[in-house]
Amino acid sequence: MVGESSRIAGRNGLRADAERNRRRILSAARAVFAEHGIDAPMATVARRAGVGVATLYRRFPTRDALVRAAFAHQLDTCARALTEALADPDPWRGFQRLFETICAMQREERGFPAAFVAAFPDSSREHARVRERAERDFVTLVRRAKTAGSLRADFHPSDLAVALLSHCGLVTALPGDRAASQRLVAYLLQSFRAEAAREPLPAPSALSLRSLPLAAEGPSLALS
Repeated sequence: MVGESSRIAGRNGLRADAERNRRRILSAARAVFAEHGIDAPMATVARRAGVGVATLYRRFPTRDALVRAAFAHQLDTCARALTEALADPDPWRGFQRLFETICAMQREERGFPAAFVAAFPDSSREHARVRERAERDFVTLVRRAKTAGSLRADFHPSDLAVALLSHCGLVTALPGDRAASQRLVAYLLQSFRAEAAREPLPAPSALSLRSLPLAAEGPSLALS
């Protein structure tokens, strides 16, 4: 019995160590991605976490897996915000809360903008379906808000990418200025309202969430 108890304690100890390593790796990954972008070497993450590269790869065999795990909470929050926006009987309120939620994630986690884009890869059918469903849901939300007369008729889905890029530039330059972030978000939301459409806009951008150039040190990393 003593031997069995010892083995159980040993196994529990190993699981606890593994969980601590996992938490250290994810914390280090968020810090490294914020400083150097999500293309930072995996070895840099391992060093910051104080673990071996082999340990990191054993837990997260690909960069995509590490990015997704590091920002799982933020990505889940944005996905939930889109679901709630579609369910809101007031499409403008849903649109506004969705935009504010994504911008809050950009502000609170400097590495999140690039991770948000990386959550829509073309590398697998499963991920492609997730991305396509999110894009369809957003287009549906835009259509509903236009039909309700609250969103300007010339709003294009690519305008979301343009707005997020603008906000990313601000929070990159002024990471501690919450007031500036909130004011820009308010300005952008006001410009999206139907009553703000005094004159027609130029043609929409070709940007999309898959090609949004968001990097930790500024708008220079093109992801697709």
